[in-house]
Amino acid sequence: MSVEFRFAARSDVGLVRKNNQDSGYAGPHLLILADGMGGPAGGDIASSVAVAHFAPLDTDDHPAEQMLPLLRNALNAAHDELVERSQVDRDLKGLGTTCIALMRSGSKLAMIHIGDSRAYVLRDDTLTQVTTDHSFVQYLVQTGQITPEEAENHPQRSVVLRILGDSTSDVVPDESIREAVVGDRWLLCSDGLSGVVSPDTIIETLATIDDPGECAEELISLALRGGGPDNITCVIADVVPAGTTDVETPQIVGAAAIDRNLPSRGGSSAAARAASLAASLSPSENLPDDEDEEAPARRSLLLPFSTLLVTLLVILGAWGGYLWSQTQYYAQLVDDQVVIHQGIPQNIGSFKLSHPIEVTSIAGEDLLPVERTRLREPVRRSSRAEIDSYIESLKKNVQQNKPTTPTETGTGNAGDPTGTTSSTDTTGTEATTQSNATPPTTKGR
Repeated sequence: MSVEFRFAARSDVGLVRKNNQDSGYAGPHLLILADGMGGPAGGDIASSVAVAHFAPLDTDDHPAEQMLPLLRNALNAAHDELVERSQVDRDLKGLGTTCIALMRSGSKLAMIHIGDSRAYVLRDDTLTQVTTDHSFVQYLVQTGQITPEEAENHPQRSVVLRILGDSTSDVVPDESIREAVVGDRWLLCSDGLSGVVSPDTIIETLATIDDPGECAEELISLALRGGGPDNITCVIADVVPAGTTDVETPQIVGAAAIDRNLPSRGGSSAAARAASLAASLSPSENLPDDEDEEAPARRSLLLPFSTLLVTLLVILGAWGGYLWSQTQYYAQLVDDQVVIHQGIPQNIGSFKLSHPIEVTSIAGEDLLPVERTRLREPVRRSSRAEIDSYIESLKKNVQQNKPTTPTETGTGNAGDPTGTTSSTDTTGTEATTQSNATPPTTKGR
């Protein structure tokens, strides 16, 4: 049976982030989801570059057997551009993005995937996660070191082992071919959705709202109600019989879109109002507006008083900020030893807002490579108890991984994040998973 996509793409900056680093694309023959990282100066560029290289493939003249090579070529071209941009502009060093691209040719689907964004398929009210997260916590789950429930709140859940970025090493994604089954509903999403909204709620929403656009809007609203801590992007496509829909115009959202600077849909929510309360207050609201003849004199008296008041508020604010900073803690590698600091890793001029309080017994050489990489930058926690808990988890990992650490085997056993596996997914089609030597990357830092 001939099939086609009934599709929609939606994105929202969320309630915390200042800009949208996600990019999404939905078209008649192609779906793309990219979640950028590397800071405001890099993540949005990386995800936009990915979409730009894949989007030209959204045509109906590609034979099924050419889909994976075409997707692979687009991924490599995007990688080459990110490497070049990083070399030309040092401010972009470290930029990268996750990437999922799902391409249709006739009744065949080809998918290429790297990172921890996810692809789901809903079939007969059963939601299946088609992709495997390329994350450190997923590796710990696969090797039996933690449970999936523990992974949800693991302190290193933001560490991504594979991304499309500016590393000069080869990019080797997961690839798969499968049948396009009429009635299937596909969802590609960033972790701004999957990390906030429960699978049960996602299933219910996908199963009950027929229109893909309305369904994507509702999923984003659910994520915003959950706090909207990250950018949220959803790409939804229904596999329907050919001729069912006449929508042919692709939809581009997020950083790659013209309207990438749109405010959050959650702007009127309680969480958003609380976040913007301080910015909404204006000193002018309390100033007298009388226009009688004594107004100039009163304003001349108010000026020095207002200046003094503002100065006092600045001083009190600075002191309050310092007191707050001393309730914070972070850990970092110093001279190859994990050291706990009190305060925040920032300076005001020559004045440091932190100081070391404990040199732990954990040496850098005893840590897993991903942990050692992360600790080159401060790992922050909001209390001494939380940083002590993090240190204890490091000690536990050190003990568990002595005397050996995971190495590449090339044989693809299920517990090795750098191996190659061949498995059959629940949609009944063989999926091939490959590795990449890209260094681990921490999102949102």
